[in-house]
Amino acid sequence: MRARLQRVGIIGSGVMGSGIAAQLANAGIPSLLLDIVPKELTEEEKAKGLTLEDKAVRNRIANDNINLLATQKPAPLFEPAGASLIEAGNMEDDFDRLAEVDWILEAAPERVDIKQGIYERIDKILKPGQIVSSNTSGISIKQMMEGRSEELKKNFLVTHFFNPPRYMRLYEVVPGPETLPEVIDRAANIGKFILGKGVVYAKDTPNFIANRIGVAEMGRILKAVGSGGYNIDEVDALTGKAIGRPKSGTFRMIDIVGLDTLINNSAYLASQLKDDPAVAGLELPDFIQKMKEKNLRGEKTGAGFYKRVKTKEGKEILTLNLETMEYGPRQKPSFPCLATAKAVDDVAARIKAVANSQDKGGELVWDILSATLVYAARNVPEISDDILNVDRAMKWGYNWELGPFEIWDALGVEETAKRLEGDGKEVPQIVRDLLAADLQSFYGAENGKPTYYNVHAKKMEPIPEREGVIEIPHLKIDPTNEVLRNEVASLLDLGDGVACLEFHDKMNTISNDTVRLIHQSLDKVEQEFDAVLIGNQGDHFSAGANLLNLVLAVEEEEWDEIERYIAEFQGTSMRFKYFSKPVIGCPHGLSLGGGCEFNLHSHRIRADAETYMGLVECGVGLIPGGGGVKEMAIRFQEHIPYEMDVDRIPFLQKVFELIGMAKVSGSAREAQIMGLLRPS
Repeated sequence: MRARLQRVGIIGSGVMGSGIAAQLANAGIPSLLLDIVPKELTEEEKAKGLTLEDKAVRNRIANDNINLLATQKPAPLFEPAGASLIEAGNMEDDFDRLAEVDWILEAAPERVDIKQGIYERIDKILKPGQIVSSNTSGISIKQMMEGRSEELKKNFLVTHFFNPPRYMRLYEVVPGPETLPEVIDRAANIGKFILGKGVVYAKDTPNFIANRIGVAEMGRILKAVGSGGYNIDEVDALTGKAIGRPKSGTFRMIDIVGLDTLINNSAYLASQLKDDPAVAGLELPDFIQKMKEKNLRGEKTGAGFYKRVKTKEGKEILTLNLETMEYGPRQKPSFPCLATAKAVDDVAARIKAVANSQDKGGELVWDILSATLVYAARNVPEISDDILNVDRAMKWGYNWELGPFEIWDALGVEETAKRLEGDGKEVPQIVRDLLAADLQSFYGAENGKPTYYNVHAKKMEPIPEREGVIEIPHLKIDPTNEVLRNEVASLLDLGDGVACLEFHDKMNTISNDTVRLIHQSLDKVEQEFDAVLIGNQGDHFSAGANLLNLVLAVEEEEWDEIERYIAEFQGTSMRFKYFSKPVIGCPHGLSLGGGCEFNLHSHRIRADAETYMGLVECGVGLIPGGGGVKEMAIRFQEHIPYEMDVDRIPFLQKVFELIGMAKVSGSAREAQIMGLLRPS
């Protein structure tokens, strides 16, 4: 059942509260954003003759945080005008107005006493049908609901967004023991269908799923740096893309989220899990306290583990020396395992290659990964009833390419268990159960459908289909669903007479082989299907044409070949435009150059909200060659009545500006404003 939501009240206008309000605004949902009343006037307010009783002063904190949304990077709003959907208020004058909203969301500081005080007040104004939730990153529902009414407990749960709320997919839904099933469903559906989030169901345990595993791993990494003789640059290289994690690595990520967040999450986890040996031994090293004292708290203070400085050449990023607490030039790591990682595209094979490396870098990766894999497996079903939610939490909340149980499979479950035994480390019970059942992996396939290991039934079961979601990797398990294929593209049968033209080259670039398969696919669609989508499940729709062949042709002065290439590319776009059956472009992520042009020639576009679209060829000294210039000229003039005698040059100037400056939209909504996407 799709959720209905008309208005939301948010308590706390800080980074998370205002960020959630921005994401609601992106979805067209108005909100009331409350914060505390200031106790002192600013100098500017004094100069204006304002007093502490003036509304502008009393709402100042919330108003200031709303105004910050327009300048933050990355942008929390699809467009600056979205801020008009957020109303500022304060906790004294406007608290009772929360009775008017559908959903009350608390995003106050992570202190139990503050949250308990807020819920005591909410209890007095609660109206039937309201959802009440906390955005806490780990405080237990039991603590927050202490002394509260049964009615509030029935309608209360945790809805945990990750920062920044617009860009991070994870939305942890954590019900309490009394939470009504319909409240859980409604909160989950708001996340799925209104806010575009990936819902993970967690249990009311400390730090839930993602932060329970993620913070524990960070603690192990910090300990390795403090005692293992590794520097910051080495660790970030080893814990980044080399093992399927964000390229920022560990310390850059801490700078982004803030040192205070790490300290608070670690302290809370340790205080709540005193009997957990994996957490008890993870006291933060001394250098963390030194950084706190020196106010080196990450991006919000301008310096953390890294620091940006201006030089004569421009800007330089310096790295903190943890012994001297001074910044110096970055050091390029030289571990052989990193060279190995660069040569392996497949993430599962890459992780295995690095973890099995015998150099010092490989040793650290194995120490970190093995501890994380054991910890994740040991805590199911405590933190989650299944492995699916654990893997999704780490992929959607920490941007891991593979979740812990997918990494078990990548390394080989039996092989990893034997290595753990050889190291004298624990082999978790669910791993022993899986192997005892004569199974070799946590994920598999049966009868053309994906399966996973059910830890309760101790057997493989079908992965439940998510409502409204087609998983292309799951679809491909049945080889009959792949109608055509070459190295860079495929034609897939989605069912119901609909085909999907999927690109799967690196960055989904478009080459001669892509164009060839497109024409073969359209021939097949003409005969056997009713419609075709152009889409894929990679990070990006397409980064545009693969220019390597064009560069080689220029170097060889093969001008006829270049003319043929451009004509073929334009012909492909025009075949989309005049195809006899519906062509639906499904852009997401980067949709640039030729990828943008294919969408411009589609009959309809169903764009993901996070679509970064543009004709960027001028950035490398080229003119868009796939018909994009013509399509933009049409779009900028199609609203002018044919019989009207107007100067069309100003409209065309806008097209030249858009193309000449290689502008790229920051969202699908901005693509509409720029004219790349039609209003509807």
